[in-house]
Amino acid sequence: MSEKRSQARKHAVQAIYQWQMAGQDVADIINQFLEEQDLNSFEIPYFQDLLQGVPGHLGELDELLKPTLDRAIESVDPVERAILRLGAYELSHKPEVPYRVVINEAVELAKVFGAEQGHKFVNGVLDQVAKKVRAVEVGLGRRG
Repeated sequence: MSEKRSQARKHAVQAIYQWQMAGQDVADIINQFLEEQDLNSFEIPYFQDLLQGVPGHLGELDELLKPTLDRAIESVDPVERAILRLGAYELSHKPEVPYRVVINEAVELAKVFGAEQGHKFVNGVLDQVAKKVRAVEVGLGRRG
């Protein structure tokens, strides 16, 4: 796992949270982060892709998450919602990133930003999403 990519995810979760809460334009949020952050500390193109991809595929991502949740997506804690949407985006649109990396990174983000037991919730939900969108990869991983 690249530290710069992990940092890109961390910034993306913060930016997605901001977008969810304030409804601010994604391009404005990207510009704000690029002005405020050390540009050498994270993978900028990946951050931009994540931040544009989640809102751009929001309906699809929420539909992927819906059957795995015990409540409406809008009722999920906003931080955990941002992490789940980010993870669902990576699982469905970043096949080059192993599903275990996506889930592990999401769990780590939930430990940093989420509620006390939020990482367990995030792990369970994204594991179910992975079984659906990465069935072959998950199946191979469980046999090996």
